[in-house]
Amino acid sequence: MQFRRHLVLGALASAAILACGSALAAFPERAITIVVPTAAGGANDAMARVIGQAMSVALKQPVIVDNKAGANGAIASEFVMRAPADGYTLMLGYIATHAMNPALQKLRYDPVKDFEPVGMVGSSATLMVVSPSVKAHNAKELVAYIKAHPNQVSYASAGNGTAPHFAAEMFKLSTGTSMLHVPYKGSAPAVTDTIGGQTQVMFPSLFTAMPYVKGGKLKAIGVAGSKRSPLMPDVPTLKEQGIDNVDVSQWYAMFAPAKTPKAVVEQLNKALNEALADKTVIKRLEDHGAEVETMSTEQMRTFVQQEQVKWKKVVQAAKLTAD
Repeated sequence: MQFRRHLVLGALASAAILACGSALAAFPERAITIVVPTAAGGANDAMARVIGQAMSVALKQPVIVDNKAGANGAIASEFVMRAPADGYTLMLGYIATHAMNPALQKLRYDPVKDFEPVGMVGSSATLMVVSPSVKAHNAKELVAYIKAHPNQVSYASAGNGTAPHFAAEMFKLSTGTSMLHVPYKGSAPAVTDTIGGQTQVMFPSLFTAMPYVKGGKLKAIGVAGSKRSPLMPDVPTLKEQGIDNVDVSQWYAMFAPAKTPKAVVEQLNKALNEALADKTVIKRLEDHGAEVETMSTEQMRTFVQQEQVKWKKVVQAAKLTAD
């Protein structure tokens, strides 16, 4: 009798293992959704649509993009955090959602504990630009201009805690300059007012700035990063111009809810990296001002932790607040 019971229990255990294995092997069985933490038309949205289309080929299932803008990405982050951990809801997070937000404010989500990193997507250089009305063409001239106009120069950002906000504060710390911060609800109105001269300085992503610089509506002062962008090779870095410690690479990465099965995460990582190896995808992302970069899931987890430490130090040094 006892022997029969062991046989039954063993059979049930084997069936459970096989069922679990077959469920993972069958993934995905339906459409996958990529949640984008910004409105349609921005860099994140464009990347998600390009990558989603390519991933759908590798996964043999449709990939849908769902925009959930608001609270500097926190709304989308909380939505994905609470989604079933089955691999069918992903998020195209970025530097604000998983590094800058937690450095600046208390959140209802933990960027490390509440997410499984699927992989890196790429990064976009941050460009320092000025209104055409500013009498400066390089970093040295701009620093002199700001110091010669005390309390008259303002910089625009896409909101508190965004990459343009952090980059400008790093610039102020490095140069000993003072500028008034004017936060907007997104990059579009911030760029519009910088073009019009209501604000004079901004640190948008290359994706945002490139068409306006090429069209002569904004002047590029320098790249706020460790190297020049191959997409605008004639624009020197701020470091080349003698300004250190202004390095803001606006990265983008894919995340799943915590406790998503490892086999599913690895399958998604493989599909993502296959998509990012496609020459058409690379070209389309470059057209949006982004350079492709890939990482394993563990490399991505370590990277997010390092980014949080980095931006926490900036917040403390610049005495930034969420308000």
